[in-house]
Amino acid sequence: MAHPLVKQLRFARSEFKRCLEGISDEDSRKRILPMNCMSWMVGHLAAQEQYYFVFFPQGSVPHPQLNHLVGFGHPATTPPLDEMWQVWNDITAVADKFLDTLTEEQLDIYLEQDIKGYEASLFGMVSKKVLEQESVLSGESVGTRILRTTYHYFFHTGEAHAIRQQLGHPDLPYFVGGMPDDLFLT
Repeated sequence: MAHPLVKQLRFARSEFKRCLEGISDEDSRKRILPMNCMSWMVGHLAAQEQYYFVFFPQGSVPHPQLNHLVGFGHPATTPPLDEMWQVWNDITAVADKFLDTLTEEQLDIYLEQDIKGYEASLFGMVSKKVLEQESVLSGESVGTRILRTTYHYFFHTGEAHAIRQQLGHPDLPYFVGGMPDDLFLT
Protein backbone atom coordinates (compact mmCIF):
# COMPACT_ATOMS: atom_id res chain seq x y z
CA MET A 1 0.00 0.00 0.00
CA ALA A 2 1.30 3.45 -0.90
CA HIS A 3 2.55 5.76 1.84
CA PRO A 4 0.00 8.48 2.83
CA LEU A 5 2.25 11.22 1.37
CA VAL A 6 2.28 9.38 -1.95
CA LYS A 7 -1.51 9.09 -1.81
CA GLN A 8 -1.73 12.84 -1.28
CA LEU A 9 0.57 13.45 -4.25
CA ARG A 10 -1.64 11.24 -6.40
CA PHE A 11 -4.71 13.13 -5.22
CA ALA A 12 -3.04 16.44 -6.17
CA ARG A 13 -2.26 14.96 -9.60
CA SER A 14 -5.88 13.89 -10.04
CA GLU A 15 -7.16 17.37 -9.10
CA PHE A 16 -4.77 18.92 -11.64
CA LYS A 17 -6.00 16.54 -14.34
CA ARG A 18 -9.61 17.23 -13.38
CA CYS A 19 -9.00 20.97 -13.71
CA LEU A 20 -7.84 20.51 -17.30
CA GLU A 21 -10.49 18.01 -18.42
CA GLY A 22 -12.07 18.92 -21.73
CA ILE A 23 -9.75 21.81 -22.49
CA SER A 24 -8.85 22.26 -26.15
CA ASP A 25 -5.29 22.37 -27.41
CA GLU A 26 -5.92 25.91 -28.61
CA ASP A 27 -7.05 27.14 -25.19
CA SER A 28 -4.32 25.19 -23.41
CA ARG A 29 -1.70 27.15 -25.37
CA LYS A 30 -3.07 30.63 -24.67
CA ARG A 31 -0.99 32.77 -22.35
CA ILE A 32 -2.60 35.33 -20.11
CA LEU A 33 0.45 37.27 -19.02
CA PRO A 34 2.35 37.03 -16.81
CA MET A 35 1.21 33.39 -16.43
CA ASN A 36 2.40 30.50 -18.53
CA CYS A 37 -0.07 28.53 -20.60
CA MET A 38 -1.77 25.40 -19.30
CA SER A 39 0.01 22.99 -21.66
CA TRP A 40 3.31 24.37 -20.32
CA MET A 41 2.12 23.60 -16.77
CA VAL A 42 1.55 19.94 -17.66
CA GLY A 43 5.12 19.59 -18.97
CA HIS A 44 6.52 21.69 -16.14
CA LEU A 45 5.06 19.39 -13.48
CA ALA A 46 6.29 16.37 -15.42
CA ALA A 47 9.79 17.87 -15.43
CA GLN A 48 9.73 18.19 -11.66
CA GLU A 49 8.62 14.57 -11.23
CA GLN A 50 11.29 13.44 -13.67
CA TYR A 51 13.96 15.19 -11.64
CA TYR A 52 12.74 14.20 -8.17
CA PHE A 53 11.29 10.71 -8.68
CA VAL A 54 12.91 9.35 -11.83
CA PHE A 55 16.45 10.74 -12.16
CA PHE A 56 17.52 10.79 -8.53
CA PRO A 57 16.15 7.41 -7.42
CA GLN A 58 16.32 5.56 -10.75
CA GLY A 59 19.10 7.27 -12.71
CA SER A 60 17.17 7.71 -15.95
CA VAL A 61 15.95 10.74 -17.91
CA PRO A 62 13.18 9.57 -20.25
CA HIS A 63 12.46 13.07 -21.58
CA PRO A 64 15.68 15.14 -21.52
CA GLN A 65 14.13 17.90 -23.67
CA LEU A 66 11.77 18.97 -20.91
CA ASN A 67 14.05 21.44 -19.12
CA HIS A 68 14.63 23.51 -22.20
CA LEU A 69 10.96 23.35 -23.16
CA VAL A 70 9.25 23.96 -19.79
CA GLY A 71 11.95 24.38 -17.16
CA PHE A 72 12.25 27.17 -14.66
CA GLY A 73 14.35 30.05 -15.99
CA HIS A 74 13.91 29.18 -19.66
CA PRO A 75 11.93 31.27 -22.17
CA ALA A 76 8.17 30.72 -22.18
CA THR A 77 6.80 28.15 -24.60
CA THR A 78 3.35 26.99 -25.68
CA PRO A 79 3.78 23.27 -26.38
CA PRO A 80 1.00 21.05 -27.77
CA LEU A 81 -1.25 19.75 -24.99
CA ASP A 82 -1.41 16.15 -26.23
CA GLU A 83 2.40 15.94 -26.32
CA MET A 84 2.67 17.29 -22.79
CA TRP A 85 0.06 14.84 -21.47
CA GLN A 86 1.92 11.96 -23.15
CA VAL A 87 5.20 13.06 -21.52
CA TRP A 88 3.42 13.56 -18.18
CA ASN A 89 1.86 10.07 -18.38
CA ASP A 90 5.22 8.50 -19.28
CA ILE A 91 7.05 10.20 -16.44
CA THR A 92 4.44 9.69 -13.74
CA ALA A 93 4.27 5.98 -14.61
CA VAL A 94 8.03 5.67 -14.11
CA ALA A 95 7.92 7.88 -11.01
CA ASP A 96 5.23 5.65 -9.51
CA LYS A 97 7.58 2.66 -9.71
CA PHE A 98 9.77 4.46 -7.17
CA LEU A 99 6.98 6.04 -5.14
CA ASP A 100 5.23 2.68 -4.67
CA THR A 101 8.30 1.28 -2.89
CA LEU A 102 8.71 3.99 -0.26
CA THR A 103 8.64 3.23 3.42
CA GLU A 104 8.39 5.65 6.33
CA GLU A 105 12.14 5.39 6.96
CA GLN A 106 13.03 6.24 3.37
CA LEU A 107 11.26 9.62 3.53
CA ASP A 108 14.24 11.09 5.42
CA ILE A 109 16.81 9.98 2.82
CA TYR A 110 18.70 12.43 0.62
CA LEU A 111 19.23 10.60 -2.66
CA GLU A 112 22.54 10.65 -4.52
CA GLN A 113 23.03 10.01 -8.21
CA ASP A 114 25.93 9.68 -10.62
CA ILE A 115 26.51 12.99 -12.39
CA LYS A 116 25.86 11.44 -15.83
CA GLY A 117 22.46 12.59 -16.99
CA TYR A 118 22.23 15.31 -14.34
CA GLU A 119 22.28 18.25 -16.74
CA ALA A 120 19.52 16.69 -18.84
CA SER A 121 17.37 15.96 -15.80
CA LEU A 122 17.85 19.20 -13.94
CA PHE A 123 14.85 21.38 -13.34
CA GLY A 124 16.65 24.63 -14.05
CA MET A 125 20.26 25.57 -14.61
CA VAL A 126 23.45 23.76 -13.61
CA SER A 127 26.97 25.12 -13.22
CA LYS A 128 30.15 23.67 -14.72
CA LYS A 129 31.51 23.30 -11.18
CA VAL A 130 28.65 20.96 -10.29
CA LEU A 131 29.14 18.95 -13.49
CA GLU A 132 32.79 18.35 -12.54
CA GLN A 133 31.65 16.25 -9.56
CA GLU A 134 31.29 12.47 -9.78
CA SER A 135 27.88 12.48 -8.12
CA VAL A 136 25.25 14.90 -6.92
CA LEU A 137 23.28 14.80 -3.67
CA SER A 138 19.62 15.82 -3.73
CA GLY A 139 18.95 19.12 -2.00
CA GLU A 140 15.99 17.80 0.00
CA SER A 141 14.82 14.55 1.53
CA VAL A 142 12.46 12.27 -0.37
CA GLY A 143 9.58 13.24 1.95
CA THR A 144 10.16 16.95 1.44
CA ARG A 145 10.24 16.45 -2.31
CA ILE A 146 6.92 14.62 -2.22
CA LEU A 147 5.39 17.48 -0.25
CA ARG A 148 6.94 20.15 -2.50
CA THR A 149 5.56 18.39 -5.59
CA THR A 150 2.10 18.00 -4.03
CA TYR A 151 1.95 21.71 -3.21
CA HIS A 152 3.30 22.56 -6.67
CA TYR A 153 0.40 20.65 -8.25
CA PHE A 154 -2.12 22.58 -6.19
CA PHE A 155 -0.45 25.88 -7.07
CA HIS A 156 -0.76 25.16 -10.80
CA THR A 157 -4.28 23.77 -10.38
CA GLY A 158 -5.34 27.13 -8.98
CA GLU A 159 -3.46 28.99 -11.68
CA ALA A 160 -5.01 26.86 -14.45
CA HIS A 161 -8.45 27.35 -12.92
CA ALA A 162 -7.90 31.14 -12.97
CA ILE A 163 -6.83 31.00 -16.63
CA ARG A 164 -9.93 29.00 -17.50
CA GLN A 165 -12.08 31.61 -15.73
CA GLN A 166 -10.35 34.36 -17.72
CA LEU A 167 -10.99 32.44 -20.93
CA GLY A 168 -14.70 32.30 -20.07
CA HIS A 169 -14.99 28.53 -19.68
CA PRO A 170 -18.39 27.62 -18.22
CA ASP A 171 -19.19 24.95 -15.64
CA LEU A 172 -15.72 24.71 -14.12
CA PRO A 173 -15.23 22.02 -11.47
CA TYR A 174 -15.19 22.85 -7.78
CA PHE A 175 -11.99 22.37 -5.83
CA VAL A 176 -10.96 20.51 -3.77
CA GLY A 177 -13.07 17.61 -5.06
CA GLY A 178 -14.14 14.37 -3.42
CA MET A 179 -11.41 13.04 -1.18
CA PRO A 180 -10.96 9.30 -0.69
CA ASP A 181 -11.53 8.14 2.89
CA ASP A 182 -8.15 6.40 3.01
CA LEU A 183 -6.11 9.40 1.84
CA PHE A 184 -4.34 9.78 5.18
CA LEU A 185 -4.34 6.19 6.40
CA THR A 186 -1.37 3.86 6.21
